[in-house]
Amino acid sequence: MNVAPGRGARIILAMLPFILIAIIYVIGSAERRAANPDDKLLPPISEMVETSKRLVAEPDRRSGDYVLWTDTTASLQRLALGLGIAALVGLTLGVAIGLLPVAGAGFGTLVAVLSMIPPMAVLPILFIIFGLGELSKVVLIIIGVTPMLVRDISLEVAAMPREQLIKAQTLGASTWQVAIRVVLPQIMPRLIKCLRLMIGPAFLFLISAEAIAADAGLGYRIFLVRRYLSMDVILPYVAWITLLAYLLDLALVLISRRAFPWAHEREAR
Repeated sequence: MNVAPGRGARIILAMLPFILIAIIYVIGSAERRAANPDDKLLPPISEMVETSKRLVAEPDRRSGDYVLWTDTTASLQRLALGLGIAALVGLTLGVAIGLLPVAGAGFGTLVAVLSMIPPMAVLPILFIIFGLGELSKVVLIIIGVTPMLVRDISLEVAAMPREQLIKAQTLGASTWQVAIRVVLPQIMPRLIKCLRLMIGPAFLFLISAEAIAADAGLGYRIFLVRRYLSMDVILPYVAWITLLAYLLDLALVLISRRAFPWAHEREAR
């Protein structure tokens, strides 16, 4: 536990699992193709590369769209809107419940109960109420993410040292000023951390909704081609979704470090 790898060793150790996975896949693909030249379960990497080039650089014959970029744009717009609204609502309610005893008594139990509802169970209800358009997909992300954000933020606010709040009130700060100038700056790094943890579930809700009712999107494309067993499309799409999620997580980390360096210094200590 006292041995820490250097920078070069960290890079090698980080890449090693991916290399091993790639080697295992290549061997498995070659063995399946040797046994059955028409096998579609594990297409060769070269075949997936060619398919990816077509999806990226060649317009669709029917629609004229560049399929991968059209799907990515549609999905990211839904994801950004859903996460953005969820973050705003989660921050507002979380601070209120954690800071105000009346709000905590009135909404704390309700939020705890709502967070236990499986979001996918209400998807048919959302389609019935909001239709099959964009709104139902965005609302599913909001319903799936917001309760967890509210609970986490409220617990973090409630755990803040009471001395800080008392000192601010002693200096004449109102409840609003305490929330804006004392609580909010300290809670923002936690909000970003919560959003990082919610990226995976948000993608799950998004892809599930797109698979049922959509005409564009990453989830829509995966479930469209599954009937043809087009693993040369599905696997690159899964890898692309994973890369997008990783890049979003990295972007949030960079934003947090630049905007709130003191929080990361405290974590390092």
